[in-house]
Amino acid sequence: MVVQDTERMGVSEDLSWALPSVEEVLTLPIEEILSRLKSSMNGLSSEEVEKRLKIFGFNELAMRKKRIVILDFLSHFKSPLIIVLLIAGFISVFLREVADATIILVIVMFSVILDFYQEYKAERAAEMLKRRVETTATVLRDGVKREVRLTEIVPGDIIFLSAGDIVPADARVINAKDLFVNQSVLTGESFPVEKTSLPLKSYDPSITEWSNYLFMGTSVVSGTAMAVVVKTGSHTEYGKIAKKLTERGPETEFQRGIRGFGYMIMQVTFLIVIFVFFINALYMRNVLDSLLSSSGG
Repeated sequence: MVVQDTERMGVSEDLSWALPSVEEVLTLPIEEILSRLKSSMNGLSSEEVEKRLKIFGFNELAMRKKRIVILDFLSHFKSPLIIVLLIAGFISVFLREVADATIILVIVMFSVILDFYQEYKAERAAEMLKRRVETTATVLRDGVKREVRLTEIVPGDIIFLSAGDIVPADARVINAKDLFVNQSVLTGESFPVEKTSLPLKSYDPSITEWSNYLFMGTSVVSGTAMAVVVKTGSHTEYGKIAKKLTERGPETEFQRGIRGFGYMIMQVTFLIVIFVFFINALYMRNVLDSLLSSSGG
């Protein structure tokens, strides 16, 4: 009976099949694993890969959601200095000092647009650099070996590994020859461990005993192997650890105290600026000069 891991793996409920559990991957014969994964020794077809990418997502540890451009632009108005300048501009409009209001609003818009453009340009450059250095893996697609990007690997893919390769996803070994893997990044083991294709006699929750299982992020020290991908992205063992490390822990009393003190300093500073601004405006009768004076200019 297939263990229903669809909810845990993020698989839609309308699928007629479910991914095998870790226990099944470790203990069942490879033929049974391939059958459960709806794969074969010829690999997946390109059409099937497209379907699985939509179901399981890309093979990434974390997916950054892209914000709408207009929302990203508006987020640059959250700066305290920008808010103070906008308030000064609206006060100038209210007092019918059109020249001062125009100067302030032009400065604000120019600053925000320049900041947005520089950030957008930097992100595009970083994205292009990331694509240029992106690592690939050897995968069997449509019965032919291909080099594909790591992000495009899906459960059921047949991958080929040799010395120096980084394991692109969690996988069950199909066959191996003198395969030794450095998995110290996960287990802390100081020496490479040998991996074989033999099913385990019984399930052991300790990952150090998973002799037929390859972990994402580990490196092949020697030998060659062919394996079938069983988990990708944040569902891998490496992905689970990375997720725990990036989760925000509960706020401590010290952190709450520091945050409260910071808010208090910000409020006092804001009140002082407003007080000086109105005093100067009362005597100088010029909003722009009052703003510069209250800001410490």
